[in-house]
Amino acid sequence: MTATPLIEFRNVSRTFSTGGRTVTAVDDVDLTIEAGEIFGIIGYSGAGKSTLVRLINALERVNSGQVLIDGVDLSTLRERQLREVRAGIGMIFQQFNLLRSRTVLGNVAYPLKIAGWDRERRKKRVAELLRFVGISDKAWNFPDQLSGGQKQRVGIARALATNPKILLADESTSALDPDTTREVLRLLKRVNTELGVTIVVITHEMEVVREIADRVVVLDQGRIVEQGTVFDVFSAPKTETAQRFVNTVVRDAPDRTDLDRVRARHPGRLVTARVTDTGGLGAALSDALNRHRVRFEIVYGGITAVSGRSFGGLTLELTGEDADVDALIAELRATTEIEEISG
Repeated sequence: MTATPLIEFRNVSRTFSTGGRTVTAVDDVDLTIEAGEIFGIIGYSGAGKSTLVRLINALERVNSGQVLIDGVDLSTLRERQLREVRAGIGMIFQQFNLLRSRTVLGNVAYPLKIAGWDRERRKKRVAELLRFVGISDKAWNFPDQLSGGQKQRVGIARALATNPKILLADESTSALDPDTTREVLRLLKRVNTELGVTIVVITHEMEVVREIADRVVVLDQGRIVEQGTVFDVFSAPKTETAQRFVNTVVRDAPDRTDLDRVRARHPGRLVTARVTDTGGLGAALSDALNRHRVRFEIVYGGITAVSGRSFGGLTLELTGEDADVDALIAELRATTEIEEISG
């Protein structure tokens, strides 16, 4: 028997009326998110990411379709019941959204106070959370006294206060520098692995998806244009939108400028070979000189690691008689995706 997905969208659409016209923010979306996953939602500005995440915690309501949390259709619930669902969903934000008039301790304690926890229980829970996120020494500081990374750690502690099953991270690292981003992502990974919290990461940064997510969907104009494991989407993007995102972090094939530079130095025949951790390119190349009388040189490329697996592309200059080069390319194509670069 298949377990019920923790989060499920069934043919979900959400429209808004503005300036006398109707705008479709989410368009006929189907997706499932399993308990324990880190799930990435990526898209450019206006793709519908923020609306999608607000549908998960019912801050927006669907125009058609169903959003189910743990098998329960949110559209069937009254506001009081929705508040109970939201209590099981934490959220962290790009701009932190901390209360400037409250200390770190006060910010983390605030949702517990709203939830009716008594003073001693709040005190114990806040201390536990500040230790977990690594800022116990900042308990009595105010937000303006913290760095961006420290503020986001407070945001994460506050989001975890009531023991949610789901954590929504909406562009949560966009305001941070690269080193701090990596620290926050490592903390989110701990939240997932040690606390068992399902995390939905909404971002326009493919590096964030590569670093932390298990699966990803790519949104464009409110529709899912691609979805799959992070490795599959990174190693073989099928749509132009996904390719544009992947190209921001993976440069494993020469563009036109690179190619002009490569050709100026390497006049032989050029091929680009796709490489994966299960490919046979290395074995085929190792005896290329002996069996095909072809010389080769790697002139461009890169290998990327994602989810414990590797992929990439190598551009090779092949030098020899045309018939010998053709024979080598034919052999490589038996195990590897090969594209000969013309022009």
